[in-house]
Amino acid sequence: MPDEESVFLVDPSSHPVAVKIVGRASFQNVMPLKDFLKDSADSGKRCYVFDFSECSGMDSTVLGVLVGCALDLRKLVPKGSLVLSRLSERNSSLVRSLGLHRIATVDDSNGQADGTDSSGASTALSGSGLSEIESARLCLESHENLVQADDGNQAKFQDVIDYLKNRVSEEGS
Repeated sequence: MPDEESVFLVDPSSHPVAVKIVGRASFQNVMPLKDFLKDSADSGKRCYVFDFSECSGMDSTVLGVLVGCALDLRKLVPKGSLVLSRLSERNSSLVRSLGLHRIATVDDSNGQADGTDSSGASTALSGSGLSEIESARLCLESHENLVQADDGNQAKFQDVIDYLKNRVSEEGS
């Protein structure tokens, strides 16, 4: 089976900022999204809506990137917001099992969230591949974000976190 095309489509000028995930989102392709969210927040954006209608799946690293964004938005005055909309049953279950519904708005109506329209999200994010150590750092940060969002994730990801910390420290020596 050929690799499924995965892309993050964004409309950085919309309010809220619209992001549409097409295909499978994973640690292998999430760095451009992480960079976009940081740059967007640095430019003053504080409201985001994610459209998962064409997202075939995601891994815990992607969810950790979303958690990091949501946690950063909650620290702002006034607080920012992150809306996850049009989640499939499987993606919704994953989001809830990791506690994201506690720090982001989850729209389970399978329609547009809060009257927003992500159809304008048309700029595709791109970026270069990560080195093995950069990928390990990204995964470590994402999994630590998941634990910060919900203490119940500690037991789920402790082995992964320990492994990644070891991996990152080996490269640093």
